Amino acid sequence: MLIYNTLTRRKERFTPIEPGRVRMYVCGMTVYDYCHLGHARVMVAFDVITRYLRWRGFDVDYVRNITDIDDKILRRAEENGEAIGALTERMIAAMHEDEARLKVRRPDHEPRATRHVGDIIAMIETLIRKGYAYAADNGDVYYRVRKFERYGKLNNRDPDEMRAGARIEVGEYKEDPLDFVLWKAAKPGEASWPSPWGEGRPGWHIECSAMSKCCLGETFDIHGGGPDLTFPHHENEIAQSEAANDKPFVNTWMHAGAVRVNHEKMSKSLGNFFTIREVLEHHDPEVVRYLLVASHYRSPINYAPESLSEARRSLERFYNALDGVEAAEGDVDGRFAERFTVAMDDDFNTPEALSVLFELVRELNRTKQEVPEQAPALAFELKRLGDVLGLLDQHPAYFLRGGEAVLPLAETDIEAKIAARAEAKRAKDFATADAIRDELAELGILLKDSREGTRWVYEPPVDAGE
Repeated sequence: MLIYNTLTRRKERFTPIEPGRVRMYVCGMTVYDYCHLGHARVMVAFDVITRYLRWRGFDVDYVRNITDIDDKILRRAEENGEAIGALTERMIAAMHEDEARLKVRRPDHEPRATRHVGDIIAMIETLIRKGYAYAADNGDVYYRVRKFERYGKLNNRDPDEMRAGARIEVGEYKEDPLDFVLWKAAKPGEASWPSPWGEGRPGWHIECSAMSKCCLGETFDIHGGGPDLTFPHHENEIAQSEAANDKPFVNTWMHAGAVRVNHEKMSKSLGNFFTIREVLEHHDPEVVRYLLVASHYRSPINYAPESLSEARRSLERFYNALDGVEAAEGDVDGRFAERFTVAMDDDFNTPEALSVLFELVRELNRTKQEVPEQAPALAFELKRLGDVLGLLDQHPAYFLRGGEAVLPLAETDIEAKIAARAEAKRAKDFATADAIRDELAELGILLKDSREGTRWVYEPPVDAGE
């Protein structure tokens, strides 16, 4: 398996530190607002990567953090007249709703910065003791960038060149304009924690260094994130972690491509900024996911009406092929899975993997006409490989007829019954929980329980006129 490493700027053969196990950390969201399309790109990209690694037999320990304290959160809470905890809990719940609709499986661990303040303080103390950090007179703590000789290696940037454009802002007590904050002294009325340097809160960069170490150890296999994080965030993570631990931080760095809207950078100032939930008000979530998967994870994506229309047409080809076939496991030509694996082993090449699935669609359509008894096995293989990409888990009739129009219940009613079932299970009222499941099953709505929660699929009963 080859993975492009941002650090070395080339594809490298992937060899996990511990055979058979992959430890991966991805920078998550700062939860002060609803997630936008750029977040969706990162969510889906690393969901596909995780799904494929597990499909290949790896035991994946996937960590994606939550930044639940920073300047943006403080400002938004103040603007809303809302407690910080209330704001972040509301936005975390909304994030989970968005990713569930996009069929993004929850990471194994979601550490929150506010729950790791002790670990953050301990790492800062280590950096001060080793001379890589210093406490300023105003209660801030800064990292000495020039003390770390390898600073700039991820972005191939020279500190002297970076210094030319750097400056010390009003209120900062830096020794050097390049130095960055590890601990911020609290202003009156701000959320804060006690520390050896006074009341304050962590800087953004140190949060990930501390949380990744707590969850995955001092050195781990893969670190991922969005395209805007290579500098300064990931560069600073390397400097902090390697200085504190005296070990390499990460073996492979991966970064997803940007999302553009009508070929322009997505920006609130340009009026082309969309949250995930705004987009899903008008488009089937699987169509949006397909658009995100159809481009290589490192490539930029153009979000535009014609792009979504093309994604819809592509999915219709898949579901038209599956329509009228009862998928069942059986003997199929192994070349499809083999070529799918070759594509995904080449730096998770989803466009090439999808081309293999389209060949499988053509074979399925031919088989439906010529040897229909073999079609169920091909349909099963198509759905099996599609699931690696998080696609093709809807009933064909549900997708092809526009979704909600053919459902026996509105989606909101289905979700309400699922919530009632979950409440009954928590109360150990298993008879009620089973009755709700059976009621939905009679309507063709099948519940799938997993550690990520409960999802549903619609499979119309045989006598429903299919």
